[in-house]
Amino acid sequence: IYMSSKVIKRDLALLVMLICSVTWLRSQTTQVRGYVYLENEKPVSGISVYFPSLNVGDVTRGDGSFIIEGVSAGQHTIMATAMGYETTSQVVLIKAAAPDTVEIIIKESIATLAEIMVMTKGIAGLRDIPGSVRYISPKEIGVFSYTDINRTLRTVAGINMAEEDGFGLRPNIGLRGTGVERSSKITLMEDGVLIAPAPYAAPAAYYFPTSGRMSGIEILKGSSQIKYGPYTTGGAINLLSTQIPNQLSGRVYLFTGSFGYKNMHTYIGGPINDQLSFLVESFLYSADGFKKLDSGGSTGFDKKDYMAKLKFQSVKEARLQQSLLLKVSSSTERSDETYLGLTQSDFEITPFRRYAASQEDQMTTNHRQLSLTHQIKLSEAFAISSTVYKTDFDRNWYKLDKVITAQGLINIADVLQRPGYYTEAYVALIGQNNQPEDRLILKANNRSYYAKGLQTVMRFKKSGALLGHSIDVGFRFHEDQIDRFQWIDTYKIDQGVLKLDIKGLPGTESNRIEVAKALAAYMQYQLNIGRLSLTPGIRYESIRKVRNDFGTTDINRIGKDVEERMHHVNVLIPGLGLDYKFNRFTSVFGGIHQGFAPPGSKPETRPEESTNYEVGIRHTRDLLVSQAVFFLNDYDNLLGTDLSASGGSGTTELFNGGEVLTFGIEVEIGYDLLAHQTKRLTSLPIKLAYTYTSAHFLNDFDSQFTAWGEVVKGDEFPYLSHHQLGLVIGVEHPQFGINLNGRFVSAMRSIPGQGDIPTDQIISAQYTLDLSGFYRLSDQVQIFLAFTNVTNRVYEVARRPAGLRPGMPRALKLGVKADF
Repeated sequence: IYMSSKVIKRDLALLVMLICSVTWLRSQTTQVRGYVYLENEKPVSGISVYFPSLNVGDVTRGDGSFIIEGVSAGQHTIMATAMGYETTSQVVLIKAAAPDTVEIIIKESIATLAEIMVMTKGIAGLRDIPGSVRYISPKEIGVFSYTDINRTLRTVAGINMAEEDGFGLRPNIGLRGTGVERSSKITLMEDGVLIAPAPYAAPAAYYFPTSGRMSGIEILKGSSQIKYGPYTTGGAINLLSTQIPNQLSGRVYLFTGSFGYKNMHTYIGGPINDQLSFLVESFLYSADGFKKLDSGGSTGFDKKDYMAKLKFQSVKEARLQQSLLLKVSSSTERSDETYLGLTQSDFEITPFRRYAASQEDQMTTNHRQLSLTHQIKLSEAFAISSTVYKTDFDRNWYKLDKVITAQGLINIADVLQRPGYYTEAYVALIGQNNQPEDRLILKANNRSYYAKGLQTVMRFKKSGALLGHSIDVGFRFHEDQIDRFQWIDTYKIDQGVLKLDIKGLPGTESNRIEVAKALAAYMQYQLNIGRLSLTPGIRYESIRKVRNDFGTTDINRIGKDVEERMHHVNVLIPGLGLDYKFNRFTSVFGGIHQGFAPPGSKPETRPEESTNYEVGIRHTRDLLVSQAVFFLNDYDNLLGTDLSASGGSGTTELFNGGEVLTFGIEVEIGYDLLAHQTKRLTSLPIKLAYTYTSAHFLNDFDSQFTAWGEVVKGDEFPYLSHHQLGLVIGVEHPQFGINLNGRFVSAMRSIPGQGDIPTDQIISAQYTLDLSGFYRLSDQVQIFLAFTNVTNRVYEVARRPAGLRPGMPRALKLGVKADF
């Protein structure tokens, strides 16, 4: 008993000593508070902040704040990381009593190109642009992980869109009422390089970069867009490809979903040594389609996109900092898509139907791009960037074009517009007619394109306490070509099945080459005087277009009866922008510049010319970002294009469209409703984008374009809604997130007109709602779920190229995202 008593006393003493030791050690730790910001001082929520050596951490709240308990005094490394951001670390000295607040600057995971190569340098550069701009960040893209660019751009004010296939393969995008036909009136770029198949000779974008693999998107409107011609009326869109990571890392995103949807996005890249780095990326996606062919079969697509980058840069100690970046990309597409829509009555009964006559329709494409970019920093104030590039694009859209009946040769658009008059042709389209004289004409729209050039940009920038200035000078030598070598095949339809009747000979329907050569140059000067910035600039375009038409009998192109025409234009495009900062949060801006679009090879066509004005105000503070802009575009001459995609005959001829006045208002607001809360629910962001647009013709003219016809003064512009509203609201937690994306578009006309819109010309008002959510399994892995068109609303998106076309019904997308 005595010995047991001694043991008990000893154990009690040891326990007391242990408790005292733990208490003493605990007293030597402290609480660390801090904030995480982007480079533009915007707080960031949902960032994991931790001390790896101590295994303690926290997640930032709506105001970017974090609180970490149990940090011992001394020197420690603190780290910040999250999907969509670069991992950031810094060494901090923690004091035992009242440690300083820790501030961490984190970057989004897009290793932005040199500032002289892109329009903005991420969000941080927006304040210095004298015009209306918008940057869609990697995190914003990842919220819904859209592969359809139409949905990605929903919350950008000032953008007009007309959907077509439901998957966004060939978007129709316009800016500030320019017209949406195949995005042919805006300057499209990828990493600062013109990306349309032939941006001067044939700008209709039958190729559009795979938006799902992009890490950022820049949209620029206003006077400073004269740097990014040739199309300066509405604006420019620059898609930013995945950049080479600063450290070895990669991504694996796997999705599946409704209508046989499959998507795999992978990349790996990073430094090999101090001077050499690389990136290899693939983006594969496909679907069976949501439309139902009367004869059965796929209405979907299969697209494969690959890209690789290799970068060599000088050592950090080098006197002159240089880099050389090689980029190679290739993509292929097979899509079972058609120009054939539905009649009004059939759309009301079965909106997702496809007539049997379109069963052979298919688009095949092959796109290749090569670019080499050299950058050199001669001093802190002077840098030069040069890029040589080459793109090739081959495509053949084999599709139904006309019907032969006893009434003659009839365009499919006319059949669907007046099915009661063209009864025999309509019955042939739905596959129920076997009259001997009935034939279906399928056209092989076979075309090949190339574009090549050299562009150089120089920037000199000098900043001072009260006075600063910068000069941008750029040159571009560019050449592109479109080669049309087409034919038609004749089919009979028997019991709903197409059977080849007469095989056409390639080159006997359209056989011509059009080449454009252009020299472009610009100079833009920015003067900063205190809070005021003035930015005058001027652009020069010299464009020569030559077309050789070999006719339908010279398939070997020996030139026995070639028709040649040529058009040469020289133009100066001036612009002036200004920005005044009331303080570091609020500024007003305005500008005036000349709008321009190149004419065609027909000498009678004049360049598109307009005088464009804008005035706006923007405010950025904490998590509130807002901007309001009024714009007015006064056209002296609007150019129209005869495209099959826009309901025309497909000659691709440009025609003078006369005077047009376009004006509108753009409003964008973003705010975090939980910006200053301190609970575990880190963020409740809300974003709103509203656009009002009005466009009217100011004179009477005969457009000689089927889809426009006779235009009367006062007619409203087609495919342009007056009101657009986009709204995104989300809930973010360290473990999960939920987001809603809603869009409303008011009714619009399918052809020019005034007053009430006739029922056979209206594109009804539409509103759709998308939902996405994620659950985080770890800092690197999350489960992702999304619904598009949650309410399963049936809506029409267009009455062209031929007949009514539906938007996509409700669709599910489920997958896993892993970044490592």
